[in-house]
Amino acid sequence: MPRVVIFANGVLPNLETIRNILRADDFLIGADGGARLIVALGLLPNFVIGDLDSLTEDDLYDLGSADVRVDQYPANKDETDLELAIQYALQLSPSSIIIVAALGGRMDQTLGNISLLTDLLMSNIDIRLDDGVEEIFFCRDQAQVHGKSTDIVSLIPWNGDVSGIVTTGLKWPLRSETLFSYKTRGLSNEMINETATVQIKSGLLLIVHRRADKLLEP
Repeated sequence: MPRVVIFANGVLPNLETIRNILRADDFLIGADGGARLIVALGLLPNFVIGDLDSLTEDDLYDLGSADVRVDQYPANKDETDLELAIQYALQLSPSSIIIVAALGGRMDQTLGNISLLTDLLMSNIDIRLDDGVEEIFFCRDQAQVHGKSTDIVSLIPWNGDVSGIVTTGLKWPLRSETLFSYKTRGLSNEMINETATVQIKSGLLLIVHRRADKLLEP
């Protein structure tokens, strides 16, 4: 299965920056109103899921006319539309998952979306939140960040301290050190080439990669 890209119904700094991360063979899932973002890019979702409260009758008619499969859930449900979309994506056994438009806007939604990635069911898959400017993902063992020199990389201990951290490709390296959950030492590091690596021995480490060049785009 190729890569799955899920569009949440959230905020994007610039819709056009998403084109830079899309591939021709991506399987596109619209989490409810996220389907409108896919259409705004001149594309069609392969699948739409959610309670559909963010889509109009015209939206649904257009999707149906294009033979897009739509799976509607009741409004009174335990999961968010994005969580349903992730559950469906995992059933496809994709090579990786990218979730766009899941950052910004409501802080509770943003934190909830980040927390979704901590599910142990996703521990063996590369799954990231990405809005074209920032990408966010977790390191459980080792990870790579691909970008450019001067990109900002922040390492944030999640749900406790993270020990045995070794980094390469960052301006201020860590050499088998611990980041504490109540300290901010891991914030605002900088890449010094196109790839940075992170290894940890214990804990769960949140990596936030902010692309410096995208900050300059309109």
